[in-house]
Amino acid sequence: MYSFDLHVDTDASDEPMFMSRAEFTFDPKRWTMEQVSRDFHRLGGDWSAQESKVHVPGLENQLRIGLLFSSQHHCLNEVVQRWDAGELLCEIPCAVSNHALPAQNPIHRMFERHNVKFHHIPQDVQHQEDEMLEAVKDTDILVLARYMRVLSPRFLQGYGKDIINIHHGLLPSFKGANPYKQAYEKGVKIIGATAHFVTEELDEGPIIEQLVERVGHRDSLASFAFRSRALERQCLFNALKYYLDHRIMRYSLNRVAVLN
Repeated sequence: MYSFDLHVDTDASDEPMFMSRAEFTFDPKRWTMEQVSRDFHRLGGDWSAQESKVHVPGLENQLRIGLLFSSQHHCLNEVVQRWDAGELLCEIPCAVSNHALPAQNPIHRMFERHNVKFHHIPQDVQHQEDEMLEAVKDTDILVLARYMRVLSPRFLQGYGKDIINIHHGLLPSFKGANPYKQAYEKGVKIIGATAHFVTEELDEGPIIEQLVERVGHRDSLASFAFRSRALERQCLFNALKYYLDHRIMRYSLNRVAVLN
């Protein structure tokens, strides 16, 4: 064993919640993945664990991610480029947008190089969400890389798997068009970004990651917006990396633990 982390939440609503995560090496020829899973399941039963999971990189299929995005591409670029660099161990079989993506766009060319199927589904198309559900049906998780449309409860129930969203940390004070400009003109001194799981309550899902940074009077509107977008990119990458590394533990109604 070369890594172990645990957390006990004594403020959990029902009773104290214990959770742990361990990383270790083993010889799969002497201890098969199936036997490992059975042994840990039995161990979890001995301790009356609510859940016990085993993941073995290289011996199991990588998670399949579907990307949803709109006209702003900074978060999309971050995910795709760092995936292309091997920093995100996953598959990206499809991407969906309510905006067209020009063929000369570098992201479009990267999609083609990696056989990522791109679906342009305009907002005014009848039965749009049905088309989206069909496009992402073979994915394990969706990532909203600045997808600027609200997913309906019907879509969320139809998909039935985890969805991660990213938004700037200027909510709820600055909504609508150009929140960076609104916040800049208001003299905001702290900017940030939040990555969270999507639920039927808009922007109220369990928080995975948050980043903040100070800004000041020396920032122009351009630098203010640039620094805000940089936080959004890094925040989304962190959250997705935690998820792919199986470091996230959801418990209670709105709580997330990210273990080392």
